[in-house]
Amino acid sequence: MSKRDYYEVLGVPKNASEDEIKKAYRKLAMKHHPDRNQGDAAKAAEDKFKEAKEAYEMLSDAQKRAAYDQYGHAGVDPNMRGPGGPGAEGFGGFAEAFGDIFGDMFGQGGGRGGRGGAGRVYRGSDLSYAMDVTLEEAARGKDAQIRIPSWESCDTCHGSGAKPGTSARTCGTCSGTGTVQMRQGFFSVQQTCPHCRGTGKIIPEPCMTCQGQGKLKKQKTLEVKIPAGIDDGMRIRSTGNGEPGTNGGPPGDLYIEIRLRKHDIFERDGDDLHCQVPVSFITAALGGEIEVPTLAGKAAIDIPEGTQAGKQFRLRGKGIKGVRSSYPGDLYCHIVVETPVKLTEYQRKLLRELEESLKKGGSRHSPSTESWTDRLKNFFS
Repeated sequence: MSKRDYYEVLGVPKNASEDEIKKAYRKLAMKHHPDRNQGDAAKAAEDKFKEAKEAYEMLSDAQKRAAYDQYGHAGVDPNMRGPGGPGAEGFGGFAEAFGDIFGDMFGQGGGRGGRGGAGRVYRGSDLSYAMDVTLEEAARGKDAQIRIPSWESCDTCHGSGAKPGTSARTCGTCSGTGTVQMRQGFFSVQQTCPHCRGTGKIIPEPCMTCQGQGKLKKQKTLEVKIPAGIDDGMRIRSTGNGEPGTNGGPPGDLYIEIRLRKHDIFERDGDDLHCQVPVSFITAALGGEIEVPTLAGKAAIDIPEGTQAGKQFRLRGKGIKGVRSSYPGDLYCHIVVETPVKLTEYQRKLLRELEESLKKGGSRHSPSTESWTDRLKNFFS
């Protein structure tokens, strides 16, 4: 039986942040945990619990998630990609989330080594940035600059968060652990310290510049290379340009999502391009050569005599070479026979004479009309 999509399992979109993935997993794990499901529903709940666990192990690891986004389940299969598959290296992220789940279920703190939030190191959240590109830019690639928010250490307090000349002190409520113990009957419940909010420190006089955060939110310019052949909806990963981590944790990543602008002439379908080419009914009837646009310039098409509306002409190799393609796609030109408008009386007279002449030739000049008439007779008879 084939595996379900990991994002579908957790019920999150493909651009979900790390926090959203973690929350979705915790919710499912609490719902389907074996200790919470007994009787006939136990087996189904256990299967869903294992499925959610596997999905979280893959999507909570940035490297495995990138491999899964690009190659699907094959990208994280240990039999196909080695280090990308499930293994012991993914246990840390799972254990962290699972510890939090037990904290929610049984009233225990999720801190490592028996400590609370004061010693916890968290990776920063990922950021998403939508970039509009033209069809030409997507086909040829380009170097772009984008402005993104970034956090920088406060120059006034040098990152301490305390007013110059003062310093942070150990929280007296939790003695610097970031958690407090509360007894409920026979149970001892460990909770985040409400006084220091888990940091283990109190800043009596916060820095006025950064309001005690020790950092300031600013804008920075980032150089981004758009690869040739990129398509709508694809993402470019910029490592380490997400939000900063907590307590010295690594920063998250920035994901740049490509949005392809609508083109005036072409429509893209994978590596192929399509365009509508208007042709006069005289050229369609008599034939001739017409010019058509391509991304590389102009090209010529020979229109055979008697070309009908909707006729399709294929220009090999005039499409786009995708980022994972060995050869460029094709350009499909769809013929649109244009009916003349705003005719003079003389032009109308000529067309009526032409019509009379064509009628005398019967089906020889209009085979489709003759066939259509026959089908109508059969339909109404």
